[in-house]
Amino acid sequence: MVEATGVPAGLEPGTPPVLRLAGISKYFPGVIANEAVDLEVWPGEILALLGENGAGKSTLMNVVTGIYQPEAGEIVMDGYGVNFATPQDAIRAGIGMVHQHFRLVPAFTVAENIHLGWEDTPRNASAAVMETRTRELSEKFGFPVDPKARVADLSAGEQQRVEILRVLSRQARLLILDEPTAVLTPEEAGELFRSLRAFRARGNAVILISHKLDEVMDISDRVTVLRGGRNAGSFETKACSPSMLAATMVGREIVRRDLRVRPPGAASVSATPVLGLSGAGVRDGRGVMTLKDVTLELYGGEILGVAGVAGNGQRELTELLTGLATPDEGRVLIDGQVASPGAAAFAHAGVGHIPQDRLHSALAPSLGVTDNMVLREYSQRPIGTGPFYDAAEARSLAATIADIAEVRVPGFEMPVRNLSGGNQQRLVARREMRISSKALVAAYPSRGLDIGAIATMHRYFADLRDSGVGVIVISEDLEELLNLSDRVAVLCAGRLMDVLSAEDASIERIGMLMGGKVGHMPGVQG
Repeated sequence: MVEATGVPAGLEPGTPPVLRLAGISKYFPGVIANEAVDLEVWPGEILALLGENGAGKSTLMNVVTGIYQPEAGEIVMDGYGVNFATPQDAIRAGIGMVHQHFRLVPAFTVAENIHLGWEDTPRNASAAVMETRTRELSEKFGFPVDPKARVADLSAGEQQRVEILRVLSRQARLLILDEPTAVLTPEEAGELFRSLRAFRARGNAVILISHKLDEVMDISDRVTVLRGGRNAGSFETKACSPSMLAATMVGREIVRRDLRVRPPGAASVSATPVLGLSGAGVRDGRGVMTLKDVTLELYGGEILGVAGVAGNGQRELTELLTGLATPDEGRVLIDGQVASPGAAAFAHAGVGHIPQDRLHSALAPSLGVTDNMVLREYSQRPIGTGPFYDAAEARSLAATIADIAEVRVPGFEMPVRNLSGGNQQRLVARREMRISSKALVAAYPSRGLDIGAIATMHRYFADLRDSGVGVIVISEDLEELLNLSDRVAVLCAGRLMDVLSAEDASIERIGMLMGGKVGHMPGVQG
């Protein structure tokens, strides 16, 4: 048994932490993921875990949940040393984790995913029984889901709700959440936080991995910061400020640039649209219109933000604008001409795409970094010449992209899934920017990124805009859109509610439109 020290006020003397990590180290070839990390989380506490992308947060939690085995150190629960050989061992010990990348079975329904691998699932339970149980869990925890819906048909935000609900249903004593609000609306995030506070009030503990500093200040009791795989400090949240935490994370002060201000020599906005939709509509598999009569224009040299609650047509809009789908009604236009169908044709025409699910939609996870970086250019000189493929040129291009993206790659043949989510996003962004001669469509580009990486991503977009490229940024973070966009389009229930100029846009006005509240606002479409 390991004795705990420093028992927080309100707990009985001698109470051990729910979880204590002592000197945890984890290494990968050429990478120090974690080194000599100490960490404690106590009963009735929410601990925020901060750090840049690649700082080792997710790796550390994967050690805690039995996915990885540490090279050194000890895991202690309730004062006793434990060894989790498998994730199932951690689950049985009362640890539940919601991962940043979804771990759902796309072909299964919501109810099937909730009950998959759950020891409390009744033997030979029918679909109706599982759906009823899922509906009850949904009401209990305050996360609305459709038990009959197929996961593959859900938006990213809806899938995240299923992930959280699945873990909450297991009644874990220690809940680990990796960027849980990344695709949630403010209202959904508020519901989650209310559930977490109720969970904490029952004497349970939460570890929250987040890059949203305001969120951390609001929900956490203490903060632990990782930098370079090591513990850079643990603090009482009430003694912190967002700027202090940001500086601790990155080792320097973050200097913010006003991205709406165009530097001297920046390209002016084009006279005609470079990409757009004319009366576009999309039907789902049931014949229901999920995108309705949308007319939208993107001009070169502007950033157009798209706001909306998850599941209100953003996915369909993205697919139309990048050639992944063709409209059932209306047209997609590039430079005023009807676009040739297919993602390859759009890429050839100069339209880049940063999808919301970078690991599965933008990358081939099991392939190496080089293979993933040349996906858009493998058939072009100097990499591809007729039937021949120049591996040396491919490696050179991958190294160039990594250098521009400021991503340190231990080995270019390593599977790209081994990189942190933030580094994956940076590489995808720079790869897509190379082909974006006319437009770049970025769906939730800041999802899961730390404050430094977000600033870098925003600088990418501003630089593209200033070079004369049109940029569409789809996001549920209204502050992000207002800080970036020249205009903001708002979707609700598959309709384009309005397109606001930067001068006319505000969080309140956009929020009303997102909720379908038009009132007397002028210029509203649909």
